[in-house]
Amino acid sequence: MFGYIRPLQGELKIREFEQFRSCYCSLCRELKDRYGITARFILNYDFVFLTMLLWEENEEYSCAKDKCPLHPIKGKCICRRTEATERCAGYSVILTYWKLRDSVADDGFFRSFPSRISSLLLKRAYKKAALKYPGFENAVRGGLEELTSLEKQNEPSMDKMADKFANILCAAAHDENETQQRIKRQLLYHMGRWIYILDAVNDIEEDDKRGNYNPLAVRYGLNGGKLDDETKNSLEITLKHSVNMIISAYELLPENCWKEIIRNIIYLGMPAVSDSVFDKSTARAGTDRREI
Repeated sequence: MFGYIRPLQGELKIREFEQFRSCYCSLCRELKDRYGITARFILNYDFVFLTMLLWEENEEYSCAKDKCPLHPIKGKCICRRTEATERCAGYSVILTYWKLRDSVADDGFFRSFPSRISSLLLKRAYKKAALKYPGFENAVRGGLEELTSLEKQNEPSMDKMADKFANILCAAAHDENETQQRIKRQLLYHMGRWIYILDAVNDIEEDDKRGNYNPLAVRYGLNGGKLDDETKNSLEITLKHSVNMIISAYELLPENCWKEIIRNIIYLGMPAVSDSVFDKSTARAGTDRREI
């Protein structure tokens, strides 16, 4: 998937890093237990952040050592499962499945072969998750269908495309408290917008080589898959605006046990990832399990 929503590790305290890793491992275990071993391979940082965001404010943090395939001797400290880990496991299966099907529809037969196989392996898990979370499934399927339709029309509005994807993430916000739900939808909207635009920046060279649609190339009339300074500055401003809106929304929410890590991610991690994508100093910020 994407994996852009991650902490700035060097600024985390050792305790905070261990807590973040335990949440990552907990979501990994949730995916395996509920949706099978294959589902473990779709784990990414974005849904770890979502797990922490959706964690109830009165739920305390606790963890316990458990076995891990990657660390069979020492094991891993895994935080306890909650409704948030359960929901985010299902949400990640649904979103990943439809992104894979979108890739199958967009790419040629041979280029789409890995996505085709992956979607087939994930199909059983997807059906199970879709039955449990039909509202999110409808939002994802409908939103990606609209995005695909606009791509085929070579839609020139970057904002319109980003808005469609942002509304998909909004569907993950569910809370009995109407005020919190509204705030979380605002936060996730701007996070979705930020992810969509940054991913377009990251993919612009590859999209140019393959002749794929890229909203930035159409919006700014770019050729050769390169950003000029004016375009880069414009995009950095709009991305910083979304980060500021995310921060403003988060500070209106009651704090939970993940508050330090969440603040690290939105204040430091997201700007650092954005800088690395623009500078091309690192590879795409994807699901690299080796880091934790």
